[in-house]
This record gives sequence, structure tokens and C-alpha cells, in this order.
Amino acid sequence: MTRFDKTDTAGSLLHALLVVVALGTFWTSMAQATGVDPKAAKILDRMTTYLSKVQQLSVDTQNTLEAVLTSGSKILFDSAASVTLERPNKLRAERYDGLPSQSLYYDGRTLTLYHPVDKYYATVSAPETLEGMLDFARESLDLVAPAADLLYANSYDRLMQDVRTGFVVGKAVVGGVSCDHLAFSGPDVDWQIWIADGDKPLPRRYVVTTRHMVGQPQYMVLMNNWNTRANLADAEFNFVPPPDAKEIDFILPAATGTLR
Repeated sequence: MTRFDKTDTAGSLLHALLVVVALGTFWTSMAQATGVDPKAAKILDRMTTYLSKVQQLSVDTQNTLEAVLTSGSKILFDSAASVTLERPNKLRAERYDGLPSQSLYYDGRTLTLYHPVDKYYATVSAPETLEGMLDFARESLDLVAPAADLLYANSYDRLMQDVRTGFVVGKAVVGGVSCDHLAFSGPDVDWQIWIADGDKPLPRRYVVTTRHMVGQPQYMVLMNNWNTRANLADAEFNFVPPPDAKEIDFILPAATGTLR
């Protein structure tokens, strides 16, 4: 039988109370935040400017999608992905669910989605810019690359478009990297981003909360293994179908037709 010391118990309770008081003060100060703190805007602008100037990069991501059941319970769906990019108009993204399960290729002219397990692929003509392709993939095909919002050359303007409030939460460590933790809020979406300190202000974590949906589900992307000096060849972005692969058409999200 464990013996409880009254002094230790009192000390633990006092510590717990101090933590509660500290958290209460913290959340009160957060609730009072209005407008966008210039410090937060400056840190975000520095990150997006730096990232937009990187001509070739690769990054691994761990993605978590939160789904809300009709009962109100939440289920988390995890997947890993890798993204390789060459500006101004090349992208490759691969998703892994244990094994490679989906690959997206964009070579500046066409966009191809390939399922290695089923050996099916679909190819469609795409806009000639990375930004145009990302818009097209999202709006016409319901395809979104991991952390796609951060890949645009004008990502700062896109991220801040509907923001009403923003502030620096403080310092945090993500994957062993010291970061600035920023929080922003708009009419329908809240989002947070953790940006590395130092001369390479790369994003390390990105969390989006959809407030207008029941249960306010979140989508989180954890980014690691950044390589901003990737030596990429065009072959990285050109899809060559395996001999036994079968081509099919893209089916529109609204099921109103197909794209080819």
C-alpha cells in the first residue's frame, strides 16, 4: 500500500493551482487579442518570403485529419507524405499509408494522379504555373497537396486574406527545433503555424481549425527533413506509367462528368 505524505500532497495541489491560475491568465490575455499583431505579421512574412525564394525543395510531412462523427466523437486519420517542388512549375507529392498509396506528378503541362497498388492513373492538362495548378487541382479535382497553402509564391497574401486577429503565442519546440508559435483567426477558420528560428525560417507545424463545421475539426501537418538545396532532375516530375498500369479518366467531385 502506498503511503501519501501530506506535505507532498499539499505541494502537488499548490503546484496544480498555480498551473491553473497561469493558464487562466494566459487564456484571458488571448481572448483580449484584437487585430493583427505586427510582430506576428512580420514573422509570417519573413517565412513566406524565404520559402517563395527557394527554387528547389523537398520536405516530409505527417498529416492528421480529424473527422467528427454524428455522435460528436472525433476520429483521427493519419498519413505520411513527401513533397518535392521546383519553381516555377513542377511538383511531386507522394502519400504513404504504410506503403506508397498515391502519387501526384505535375511537370508544368500535365497533372497525373497514380495509385501504385491498383496500378491506375489519370492524366489531365494543367495550368502552366504552380499556383494555377494548385488552384485547378483544388477547385476542379478536389485534390490538395499537403500544406499546399504554404507552397504558393504569394502565400502571405493568401494566408492573411480573411484574417481578423493574429498574435505571437510564444516560443515552442517542434521536432527539436525552436520555433515562433503564431495564431490567426478569420470568420470561418482558425489556424496556427510554428516557424523555425534562425536564418532558415521554415514552417514546422501547421494546424487549421474549421470553426463553421460541427465539432470544429482540425487538420494538422507536421513538417520535417526540409531540404532547400535539393538537386532535382526533370525526371523527378515526369510520370512514366509502368507497363501494367491502366489509364482512366478523372471523375469530377460533383460526379457531373469526367476530365481527360
